[in-house]
Amino acid sequence: MGRSGRPALAVVGATGAVGTVMLQILSQRADIWGEIRLIASPRSAGRKLAVRGEQVEVVALTEEAFDGIDVALFDVPDEVAERWVPVAVARGAVVVDNSGAFRMDPQVPLVVPEVNSHAARMRPRGIVANPNCTTLSMIVAVGALHAEFGLRELVVSSYQAVSGAGHEGVRTLREQLSLVAGTELGTGPGDVRRAVGDNTGPFAEPVALNVVPWAGSLREDGWSSEEMKVRDESRKILGLARLPVAVTCVRVPVITTHSLTVHARFEDEVTVDAAREILATAPGVVLYDNPAAGEFPTPADVVGTDPTWVGRVRRALDDPTALELFVCGDNLRKGAALNSAQTAELVVAEA
Repeated sequence: MGRSGRPALAVVGATGAVGTVMLQILSQRADIWGEIRLIASPRSAGRKLAVRGEQVEVVALTEEAFDGIDVALFDVPDEVAERWVPVAVARGAVVVDNSGAFRMDPQVPLVVPEVNSHAARMRPRGIVANPNCTTLSMIVAVGALHAEFGLRELVVSSYQAVSGAGHEGVRTLREQLSLVAGTELGTGPGDVRRAVGDNTGPFAEPVALNVVPWAGSLREDGWSSEEMKVRDESRKILGLARLPVAVTCVRVPVITTHSLTVHARFEDEVTVDAAREILATAPGVVLYDNPAAGEFPTPADVVGTDPTWVGRVRRALDDPTALELFVCGDNLRKGAALNSAQTAELVVAEA
């Protein structure tokens, strides 16, 4: 424990897109922490950021930065996590890591507190992994239905916000929108690309006035890394090692909040009424589902909120064991920072 008698927390990557949201969340949740130490790259050292109503100076990422830290929240690229997470553990911290570096390590639990909180207690490497933001945007709702009905198959299409690609993704969309504003677009092939030029940033194609059926890097047989994450992480979180999962990931011109269509098939026949009752009472889920009144979740409704929002709940047309859902979740809050904060709270609650 820190000098205050309360656990000391480090936020590594405090100046990034998720780190910025993390500081907001830490200021909003129950104040269980003693010192909160902000860590970032040497070029950010010396900056001051607001947390819990105080200005805290950012320190550079070094081995000594973890001295006296009980829990370290990492939001950094995979290669940085691979280098520094073991350092933090060696210095005595339990790490909650938001990168993809350790998610599929069998000795590292992949935790969503509403679904598998028990897994956080079993961490032989001193690391707990946070799932990818796309998985997190749906898994709380899917996990609640699985606990009742027994999931057999999952078919998902994602509509992913550009903030999933960090500050650079947001900057790219805003610049593209300024380039296409007021122009006559959408009437011929290539006109959006000509307006945008080479300013595609981290995306394979223009995302302004467009949708891009690709997120991540190329994997075997034409799948993307983002799609494989959703499959592999869903299996691990739910404890269903052979669950059939099919995923198509699509980038859309939305700043923050991922959306997904979900086709979930279960062991036995399901009813919409039973599903709605489960979703309406599940922790971390908001059921917002009245299409006749124009009520269903959209990113514009959900951004800045913590729960997973679910609407368009209906039974599959030709399969009484399957449900169709539309799901939205803020990819920077529950999709990253909030889940990390919740998991860190689980870790210290054990003491």
